[in-house]
Amino acid sequence: MDGCGMGSVDGGGGVGRLCVWGSGVGGVDGMPVELDDDGVDEGAWGECGGSELVGVVEGGVGGNWSRGGGGDVGGWGGVRGVGGDFVRQVGGSGGEEGWEVGSVGENIAKTDNAIKLIVCSLARNIEESKLALHLLLVLSDNDMARNIIGNSQGCILLLVTISGSDDPQVASDAKQLLETLSFLHENIVQMAKVNYFGPLLHLLSTGSESVQQMMAETLAELEMTDHGKVMVCTTGTLESLVAMLSHIDIHMKTAAILALEKLSSVPENRVKIIKHGASEILFGILFRDSLSIPTLVEKVVGTIMNLALSLNLCESDHGEVPFLESEEDVFKLFSLISLNGPNVQQNVLRTFIAACQSSSGLNIRNTLRKISSVQVLVQLCEHENQNVRSNAVKLFSTLTKDGDDETFIEHVGVKYIETLVKIIKTSDDIEESVAAMEIISNLPKYPQMTRGILDAGALQVIISILSNRFQKTELMIDSASGALCRFTHSTNQELQKEVAETGIIPIIIKLLDTGSTKTKQNIAISLKHFSENSNTLSVPVGPKKNFFSCCMSSPDTSCVVHAGTCAIESSFCLIEANAIIPLAKVLDEPDFGACEAALDALLTLVEGELLQKGSKVLEGCDVIVKIVKLLSSPCVKLQEKALVSLERIFRLVEYKQKYKTLAQMPLVEITQRGNSGMKSVAAKILAHLNVLNEQSSFF
Repeated sequence: MDGCGMGSVDGGGGVGRLCVWGSGVGGVDGMPVELDDDGVDEGAWGECGGSELVGVVEGGVGGNWSRGGGGDVGGWGGVRGVGGDFVRQVGGSGGEEGWEVGSVGENIAKTDNAIKLIVCSLARNIEESKLALHLLLVLSDNDMARNIIGNSQGCILLLVTISGSDDPQVASDAKQLLETLSFLHENIVQMAKVNYFGPLLHLLSTGSESVQQMMAETLAELEMTDHGKVMVCTTGTLESLVAMLSHIDIHMKTAAILALEKLSSVPENRVKIIKHGASEILFGILFRDSLSIPTLVEKVVGTIMNLALSLNLCESDHGEVPFLESEEDVFKLFSLISLNGPNVQQNVLRTFIAACQSSSGLNIRNTLRKISSVQVLVQLCEHENQNVRSNAVKLFSTLTKDGDDETFIEHVGVKYIETLVKIIKTSDDIEESVAAMEIISNLPKYPQMTRGILDAGALQVIISILSNRFQKTELMIDSASGALCRFTHSTNQELQKEVAETGIIPIIIKLLDTGSTKTKQNIAISLKHFSENSNTLSVPVGPKKNFFSCCMSSPDTSCVVHAGTCAIESSFCLIEANAIIPLAKVLDEPDFGACEAALDALLTLVEGELLQKGSKVLEGCDVIVKIVKLLSSPCVKLQEKALVSLERIFRLVEYKQKYKTLAQMPLVEITQRGNSGMKSVAAKILAHLNVLNEQSSFF
């Protein structure tokens, strides 16, 4: 197209200040001429615009009218007068002084640059813009003129802009002219390119099959903003596109697939597309139509992946959505990984990552493990394409979260674990590093697996991350603290010593003050594991042999709770590590998981024979009063643990007397509202406190 192209439009109701390119408005060699609020560069327009346009219009109608206003025909005054008379007489009711519109329009259309000059005047001030718009609307009744109007550079952009005018008549005229111009498919495409989709969407719904295909292809090819994509999906577009998916003609299918892939890139549209049943049809195309066109397979998988990303959002509003319902569908989709290149591979992996988080996620995860996907994922974790590798690690991590599985023992070896450690140390993708750390944390806790993880250097990496926490993201600290838990289980004292000798215990205790709630929970779990062995690992203090050894001996260094001498790295004593107060602070956390883990760690100090000494330590750090407050927690599990621990602590006279008043009301409420087991324990405590008779029916 040629004429006067538009640079930018600035204005609300009319057309204000903008730049126009082209010699028709004084442009030289394509350079822009700025049009201000009062009009164009009057000198330039007078030379090659205004007087020429007056002559054009006069020539078109034979010059048989008087110029309204009688201004200078070489400037805009003459154009206003001539144009105004033309609109009144040609565009009005006609009469004796009127002209035949078709002949006048054709004469003007045949005149060099006439219509293009009128189009350029759309870019002037409001008055000239209105006049030009009305003139073009009248001329558009002529076929030749209509073709030239639509083909004039910048015309459709200006008309779309003007159609948003605050002036109802101006907006209506612009929309009417756009409707007239939509007779030509090329014009419809140009309208869509400037976010005017009405004509295109109308033809997509009502046109012939070839026209529908063309419109769908146009949608797929357009460079659209997210806002534009959402606008398109607010009409009946999706019904038409989904219907085209089931068409027997492969070209119709392809056009619909390409359009849906583009529209599904916006989250708001995905839910609508899923609701229209597109996902089931797409799976049918992928599995049952035996697609042999690699690029089309890629587009179908890409669209399915987009829809999978919004499964949870869709289910939250509309209930469970059918997606990968059968084991056969899961197998067929996963098998595409081995048959296609990196683009399809990563999209299939992302689809499964999203689907595994949906309401049917457990079934999908079970099926994936059953079809030996783990073996494939292990291989993909060394893939040269970073996106494929990253998504393979993330999906593998998802599959490990359901607990131990023999599949992992069979396929996960030292080489794979070394790969995970390398990823943690070198990957720039934080999510990939976190997923790799979660795999290490979740792999089966068998001794040989844990030893393999140690041999791969995973413990050193974990300690490095926790020691240099300010250089790592919160997610990385969370995952590393979770992975540490597998090395601290109380069933393996030798491994506990290996961990403690690295000096990690004082470091993780600091994280109880600075870490996230998830990190605090993980650290408390590890400290509980350590503390469970403290009493047996405490070194007994031997008897004094004689008078001189009594006089010469050093002060008593035995632990106030455990049986003998404690040390952080040998007996993992919480008291020696100064962990009691940090753990007590975590009891005030609103997060139930962190609070419960901290409580479990602290209660290791009152297990069995440690009750009296341990209670004294807890009381000195205000832990008992915090446990009493947990009786009112909305978390039933926390209430139960608080009840059981207080039932033992309140057997000691000094504590039941001190906390009787504080504990009585929460305990009474539990006897009234708790479950049967909690009621019984609460009644026992009230009996300790002499509030209930021990023969009460609560027992």
